[in-house]
Amino acid sequence: MNGKAVKKMTITKNRQSRETISRMARKAFPDKQIASIKELTEGMCNVTYDISFQDGSESILKIAAKDRSGNTSNEVNLMEAEISAMKLASENCSFKVADIQFYDTSNTICDGHYFFMEKLKGDNFSFARKDMSEEAIAVIDTEIGKISRELSEVRNPQFGFLGEDRRFDSLFLFVKHMLENLLSDAKRKDIDIVCDERTFMDQLEKDKGAFEAVKEASLVHWDMWEGNVFVKDGHVSGIIDWERALWGEPFMDDRFRMHNRGRHFLEGFGQTSFSEVEEKRLRWYDIILYLTMMIEVYYRDFDDKGQYFWAKEMAATCLEKMGMETEE
Repeated sequence: MNGKAVKKMTITKNRQSRETISRMARKAFPDKQIASIKELTEGMCNVTYDISFQDGSESILKIAAKDRSGNTSNEVNLMEAEISAMKLASENCSFKVADIQFYDTSNTICDGHYFFMEKLKGDNFSFARKDMSEEAIAVIDTEIGKISRELSEVRNPQFGFLGEDRRFDSLFLFVKHMLENLLSDAKRKDIDIVCDERTFMDQLEKDKGAFEAVKEASLVHWDMWEGNVFVKDGHVSGIIDWERALWGEPFMDDRFRMHNRGRHFLEGFGQTSFSEVEEKRLRWYDIILYLTMMIEVYYRDFDDKGQYFWAKEMAATCLEKMGMETEE
């Protein structure tokens, strides 16, 4: 997820020994021999490795946490959600999604589910952009907008998380469920989230009508910040980290958030202005992201609490724009 500070994750990073990873690779690719194993440290949840084989090929290995102790209530069967979302995007969209090469849920080799996938060509946009011109960055941002528009055309009659079977008949009920989960998570660990639970729920109920216009769910990546975008030769070469994908409204994605809603992205998406009711929904999706970023700091046991304080400030700003009173 898009963070504002360097942090150390200890709970959800289910690291494995070289011996165990070698066994996993032999099961997936019995005819190949490992040449090298490199942990990719950019991810903020599951542990990921770049596996090079002696025949010159490479694969990415992603391993899920061994339990839910570091997950929030809205993070449901993340690896299953990621596999499902990648399959849906690959079958219905024109942009590149890595091929899943092997998926193991047996827990016979390691204590977490894992999969091997194709290694995408290109560089991580969050690192590459520092050497790119404003014009080149604008091209990428526009393409990301077009990708979000494509995803919006992948539809489902009901709303919900891809990682579970539970579905909601209305967008409002799904958003209410997400907010209730976050408030419960915060209460469980006594996290200061700027506003009390009753105020949040009362205001959401007042804004219920703003959600009625959305009758059908779209596939939403939810976390398409720059760190989850790969670029090559001046264009998007692929999208990664689909674990938080859901059936919702396209505006729920990170790219529509208050701090991240760029003009070129919106032009690519095909919508550069929003109605009053759309603005209301956007504000609630802002709140859900900032609450998530605040709460996960304590569920993941981040050493650096910078993300919490940044997200808390953003949430307070958002609540003020909504006319809600904070506790500070």
